[in-house]
Amino acid sequence: MLKLKSKAAYIAAGLIFLQQTFAFAAPTELSLQDSINYTLKNNPSIQIADQDKKKSELSVNETKAGNMPTLSLGSGYSKSNSTSDKWNNDLRMSWQLYNGGRTEAQISQAKLGVRTADLNVEKTKQQLTLDATTNYYGVLEAQNMLTVNQESVSNLQAHLNIVQAKYQEGMVAKSELLRAEVEVANANQNLIKAQNQYDLAVSSLLTTMHMDSGTELKLNGALTYQPDTRTLEQAIQYAKQNRPEALQAKVSVDSAQKGIEIAESGKRPSVSLSASTGWNDSVLPGNDNSWSVGASANWDIFDAGVTKSRVSQAETSLAKANLQVEQTWDSIDQDVRQSYLNMKEAEKRLTSTDVTVNKANEDLYIAQESYKAGVGTNLDVFDSQLALTQAKTNHVQALYDYNVNKAKLDKAMGISAGSL
Repeated sequence: MLKLKSKAAYIAAGLIFLQQTFAFAAPTELSLQDSINYTLKNNPSIQIADQDKKKSELSVNETKAGNMPTLSLGSGYSKSNSTSDKWNNDLRMSWQLYNGGRTEAQISQAKLGVRTADLNVEKTKQQLTLDATTNYYGVLEAQNMLTVNQESVSNLQAHLNIVQAKYQEGMVAKSELLRAEVEVANANQNLIKAQNQYDLAVSSLLTTMHMDSGTELKLNGALTYQPDTRTLEQAIQYAKQNRPEALQAKVSVDSAQKGIEIAESGKRPSVSLSASTGWNDSVLPGNDNSWSVGASANWDIFDAGVTKSRVSQAETSLAKANLQVEQTWDSIDQDVRQSYLNMKEAEKRLTSTDVTVNKANEDLYIAQESYKAGVGTNLDVFDSQLALTQAKTNHVQALYDYNVNKAKLDKAMGISAGSL
């Protein structure tokens, strides 16, 4: 009985130790680059893009097989009441030596497919980098807004304490006390909303990084302002030369040109080589088996316009691909301009919000001191606190918008994920 109690005590102690260990486990510390690295490593989107690339690479091997000989083995068995058992066996080799350049063009087209898939991997990396960056900054924004609302509650609570003291001394009416209590309650409502926004922002970041939803995070970064010296013209030119979508559009043109070559191969002759051997009445060949070797050529002199139609379709595909290049460039140009102009707008807002926050802080201090001295009103304090909260909110929002649009500009330009 004592042994059982002793074991139970050990188990209980072990459970308490585990609970304390998990309860006080350190949160996962993340820099911006850490969040990007986790996303590029764990997010399923990059794994899907990699699988598509592997599939394209395998299709090249499949297409190359068209230039190689094929070997087939056939075997048959028959039995009837008039003859004895009979075995028929044959081994055939076929090799298409020339088919008008169709196989070579198909191989080139398959290789261009690999290039497209490779660019799609890079495009996925750039999008995931933007997603991780945006969500990382989203957590920082929500964290800053939580601080702003906590400060608002603290300031209004401090003012409420003053109002309560004055009310107890009979210096103010009850309506002033009630109004101060309402303001604190409203501020607490905003604080609850801010906490929820923070929790949602953390959840979005964890989802992007494909991490467990219960993971506790501690971000090492901060929303800061670092000037961007790039011009709009530089950004647009860089994007046209490096954006994966622009490069993919050019590859589509090359692939369409190969499509014309494939269609035109129907105008040319094809040449093939064949060899065969056969034997009867045995599973394995003997010394008396027959064999043959031959070469053949085929040229469709008239195919009722099928080849001409295929060439016309391929030329239409090429014209379409060229138009899509122009369409892609227009889209990239707009994407770059939008990100650049939004970044510059946020930059201008930052300049004014810095000054506004300082003035709003001073205004609140004056209103608080005036109320303490009996020469100010409740409304003065509330208006000043509201103006300060709005000024800080505007500043946080401008910082967030600047940094996010800067990241969007990087993505719009096609800056490689590894070079950020």
